[in-house]
Amino acid sequence: MKKYTLQKSPFIVPTTDGKLIEEHHGLASTHNPAISIAHMIAPPGWSEPFQTPEFEEYTYIIRGKKQFIIEGETILLEAGQSIRIEKNTRVQYSNPFGEPCEYIAICNPAFDFTKVHREES
Repeated sequence: MKKYTLQKSPFIVPTTDGKLIEEHHGLASTHNPAISIAHMIAPPGWSEPFQTPEFEEYTYIIRGKKQFIIEGETILLEAGQSIRIEKNTRVQYSNPFGEPCEYIAICNPAFDFTKVHREES
């Protein structure tokens, strides 16, 4: 029995906002509820509604910039920087800049649409 899982074909999450989401490990790809790891590219001008997830989210920026509004405070991350956002924290993610933002997102436990609690626009 193998004691590892090699991911060669991440699950491409269908989106309507131009964002690329490749989930390497998590509920959609490997049916793992404990953690999700995804490679993402947010296009210029991209944003999501505010949300209050029931999971921690870690973000590491590979290239570009990403804006976070966390409990009313605006934070900008650039390439080489990372952040951890505690569960049950109101946050909005966006890329209001002129270049794509490439990053890795890790959620603990795994990202789950039923536990993200996005606000209606």
